[in-house]
Amino acid sequence: MDMEANSSDRTPAPDGMSERTNANYVIRIVTDPTTIDAEQWDHLQRQQPGATLNPFMRRHYLAAMHDSLSAVEETGWKPQFVTLWAKEQLVAACALYLKTHSYGEYVFDWAWARAYADNQMAYYPKAIVAAPFTPVPGPRLLATSAQAKQSLLEATIAHCQTLGVSSLHVLFADATDIRICESAGLMRRETVQFHWLNQKPELLAGGRFSDFDDFLSSLSQDKRKKIKQERRKVREAGVTFETFAGPAITDAHWALFYQCYERTYLEHGNAPYLTPAFFEAMRRDMPENWVLFVAKAPDGTPFATSLIGLSRDPVTAQPQVAYGRYWGALARVDCLHFEACYYQPIAWCITNGVARFEGGAQGEHKMARALMPVRTFSAHWLAHPAFSAAVDRYLERERDGIEDYVDHLGQRSPFKAIAG
Repeated sequence: MDMEANSSDRTPAPDGMSERTNANYVIRIVTDPTTIDAEQWDHLQRQQPGATLNPFMRRHYLAAMHDSLSAVEETGWKPQFVTLWAKEQLVAACALYLKTHSYGEYVFDWAWARAYADNQMAYYPKAIVAAPFTPVPGPRLLATSAQAKQSLLEATIAHCQTLGVSSLHVLFADATDIRICESAGLMRRETVQFHWLNQKPELLAGGRFSDFDDFLSSLSQDKRKKIKQERRKVREAGVTFETFAGPAITDAHWALFYQCYERTYLEHGNAPYLTPAFFEAMRRDMPENWVLFVAKAPDGTPFATSLIGLSRDPVTAQPQVAYGRYWGALARVDCLHFEACYYQPIAWCITNGVARFEGGAQGEHKMARALMPVRTFSAHWLAHPAFSAAVDRYLERERDGIEDYVDHLGQRSPFKAIAG
C-alpha cells in the first residue's frame, strides 16, 4: 500500500506486515504486535523526553491485549501499528488501531459519531493511537528524534487517508507529541484527570510525606476527618490488608484478583473488557509493573483486591509513578472502595518513595482524597473539511470551559490554609 507520494522501493516484509519505503525510512504496517521485537520497542520508549518506562506502552502490554483477544478486530480493535525502520533498526512507532466503536477510550466522541450519522455519513471505522482500555497519559508517538516523530505522524495520517477512515485520534498524549500533532494541523482537545502528588503543598515547606499521618496533617480539618471516618469504618468491619508486589503476586493471587474484578463488572451489568489470559501475560511478562492489595475478612478469607500499575526509572528500576487500574470485591463493606483504591495505594507510594499516583479518568470525588485536577491532552484529525471546521470551533469553546472548570476546582483545595 502506498504510504508516501515519493515511495518507490519495496523490500520483502515479515509476516503480519505490509511495507513501503520512502526517502528516509522503511514504513511497515504491523497487524500483529507480537511480531515486533520487544526490546527495540521498549528502547524507543526509554528515549522519549523525561520518559519512565510506562508499562502501558510496553510491547508486552500491547501484545498481551492482542494475544488475549482483548483488543483485536473481533472486539472492534484492529491493530495497524505504524513502524519506521532504518535498515533493521526501529526508529519510530505508534500503536494505531482501527475502531468500529468508541468504547474503552475515555475521550468521548459519541456526539461526533451521532453528527456523522445524522448527516448520513459513516464515522466508523476511525483510527486511534492509544493503549486500549487505558486512560494513562504518556508518549504515543515513539521515536528516536523529532524528525523521526514527525515522519511517523505523517506516515500515520497518510495510512489513514489510504484506508479512507473518517478520523484519527491520538489519545492521552504527552506535551511533546501534542506539539508535533498541532504543528501538523491536528486539533488539541483537553480533559481532566485527578492525580495525587507525594509532595507537601508549598505553604507547608514542601518535601515528600514521611508517612500517611504526615499526609493527613496537610489536609483541611474536614477532609482529614472524613478520611479518618472512612478508614475507621473499614477497620471496624474487621477488614485487614496485605500487599504483594511483583513476583510476590502468586498465581493464586492473580486468580483471586480476576474473580473479584469479573464479579464487580458483572454486578454492573457488563462483562469485563480484559480476559484472564491478559492478566496471565502480565504475571508472566511484566510482574515488576504491578502491586496488588488484598482485603481480608475477619476470619482471614480474602474477598477484595485492588491492582495498581507502576512505571519505573529505566536505569535504577525505582518505582516513579503509580496508576490506579482495577479493583473488585466479592462482598460489600462500607468505604472499602476508598480504602482499597486510594488510601492503601497512597500509603504504599509514601513508603516506597513514589512521586505520583494517578487515579484514572473522571471523578471530582477524588479531590476529597487529595487527588488534584490535571489537564490531559489528545489530538484529532477529521478527513471531512466541514466537520473538521465544526469540531475545531467546538474544541475551542470546550478548552475555555476546561480552563474555567480547573480554575473552579483549584478554589476547592483539600489542603489546609496557613494563616498569615
